[in-house]
Amino acid sequence: MRLLPTALSLALMMAATPVTSWAQSLAPVPIAADATVLSISASAQASATPDVALISAGVVTQHADSNTALRNNAEQMQRVMSALKAAAIAERDIQTSGISLSPQYLYAENQPPQIQGYQASNTLNIKVRNLARLGQVLDALAAQGANQINGPSFAIDQPEPLYQQARLDALRQARTQADTYASALGLKVRRVISLSEGSHTPAPMPLMAMRSAAKAEMDTPIAAGQSSVQVQLDVVYELGN
Repeated sequence: MRLLPTALSLALMMAATPVTSWAQSLAPVPIAADATVLSISASAQASATPDVALISAGVVTQHADSNTALRNNAEQMQRVMSALKAAAIAERDIQTSGISLSPQYLYAENQPPQIQGYQASNTLNIKVRNLARLGQVLDALAAQGANQINGPSFAIDQPEPLYQQARLDALRQARTQADTYASALGLKVRRVISLSEGSHTPAPMPLMAMRSAAKAEMDTPIAAGQSSVQVQLDVVYELGN
């Protein structure tokens, strides 16, 4: 079995070894004695217009009394929840991510910290499926008492078709590279010995713009852009005459 010289970050191996991944893989197979083994990494990306947005909205309240801070927070959060319901956000798309109550300290030189009040917070994770109304939802949240809003991040709700497209593109790229090396060596690609996949989604896009005070009557402008998925394949080929 011949070894192919190292080039362009292509790893070489004398025999196929099992390749583990969280995705699918082909089991290693016996290699012919006259074979040259070539390992190639290829990646591809597929993009589409996002169809969902993820945001977090929270209510933070403070009061000298802990019970009052928590009660005020609950009342304010109830108004936020009602605003989400009025915006046609389904219950399955609203999830509490954290509730906290913590003391607020006053610090003075040469004095121990003194509790001067309490801060209560309640945060929701929200999925908005109608992106055309996302700006209205953000404005409604702020109007009804949400004083902490983060996001949105945009995503594809059903990304599997995009992953399938990226897989095929990455596999074609890997085969094209293998054919190039095989041709340069006067060989042919006999078969795939092993195949492993690693997929990931690039970081979500942040909120593009917020409403200005001078135009409070307008919805918060939103630009969704494109969301992408990426697939990387590690393919081991057997080359020969």
